[in-house]
Amino acid sequence: MSQTAQVGIIMGSQSDLPVMAEAAEILEELGVGFELTVVSAHRTPDRMVDYARSARERGLKVIIAGAGGAAHLPGMVASMTSLPVIGVPVKSSNSIDGWDSILSILQMPGGIPVATVALNGAKNAGILAASIVGAFEQEVAKKLDLYKESLRKKVEHSAEELSSIGWKKALAKK
Repeated sequence: MSQTAQVGIIMGSQSDLPVMAEAAEILEELGVGFELTVVSAHRTPDRMVDYARSARERGLKVIIAGAGGAAHLPGMVASMTSLPVIGVPVKSSNSIDGWDSILSILQMPGGIPVATVALNGAKNAGILAASIVGAFEQEVAKKLDLYKESLRKKVEHSAEELSSIGWKKALAKK
């Protein structure tokens, strides 16, 4: 990304990239600079420590951490930085329907909060990260407002279409 990174997107394994790419895509759409890399809590603990401890001085304002299985990455990173950390539980091949990842990220001890989004919810993590940045940067806030307005218009269009053609024809279009 050509802009200065304000959001760090990290994942425990490159196999998480199809999920975590959704955070990158929405941040690009909203014009928020980010960096994206693989940082494993279990396989590269020194890399994780270096990443978390240097994040603020590198200009990051928030970190999105995706992990599956035991999903220690978001919590461990949160324990080493005062930046907000958003955890994305990823349903991985060794996961128990994703619940192990969800609970590992959600059930943090007092003093080490991790904002947690839905299973494979990297897009919402990106929107939340942009909202955090947007709390201090008007341009990002404006883009978020426009994005949310587009969601409203999409729902209204769907409601009008359903009303005009009926549920059976709307269902057949899918």
